[in-house]
Amino acid sequence: MRIPRIYVPQPLKPGREVELPVQAGQHIARVLRLDRGHPLRLFNGDGGEYAGELASLAKRSVTARVLESAATANRESPLRITLGQGIARGEKMDWILQKATELGVARIVPLITDRTEVKLDAERAERRLAHWEAVIASACEQCGRNRLPELHEPIRLADWAAAIADEAGLRLALDPQGEVAARELASIDAATLAVGPEGGLSEHDLATLEQAGFRGLRLGPRILRTETAGLAALAALQAIHGDL
Repeated sequence: MRIPRIYVPQPLKPGREVELPVQAGQHIARVLRLDRGHPLRLFNGDGGEYAGELASLAKRSVTARVLESAATANRESPLRITLGQGIARGEKMDWILQKATELGVARIVPLITDRTEVKLDAERAERRLAHWEAVIASACEQCGRNRLPELHEPIRLADWAAAIADEAGLRLALDPQGEVAARELASIDAATLAVGPEGGLSEHDLATLEQAGFRGLRLGPRILRTETAGLAALAALQAIHGDL
């Protein structure tokens, strides 16, 4: 029997009935066509997971009853990676967020760089952030993570570099001419990775990151697209120093 995993952004306590997010409720009612009493797995991002069941299926609201806390495996990587990703256009950004979540990234920071083509005013930024949060939650439902990666508001690269001045860990900026390869890195337990948008990081971006302590990381002899580069670097770092 298939047991759906559903992210419910509210406190979960045994015996309590909770309303499911609209998209999840519609999927259960209209696509999966599940009946009342069907088992569910519920999580709210605090690291725990709960056994539940469908309680009601109304036209505009689907609810679940929380039954009990469930034993869960720790699926978080021992390597804490922050991904500073130059905002990419359209579905590319969704793809990056989804796959970065699957690869165990701990924090995602959308970056406005010299070559960022996506223009976000305050209203658009708020809508885009809500959309990205939904993409990340859906990825966690699929991959089994019970903690959502932290998603930062879009920020200019220079402001971000200044804000993390006191943070510990290795700092890497993807650069085809970078000085180091992933396999050359010594053992690490935390890393911050900066990735450019379409067109890559400009010379000015790279200089700003270098002043903030970032080292250039190269990923072989080929130039990778933005939706490939960050994910390839994440996979390499997790394979060498994390849990892949």
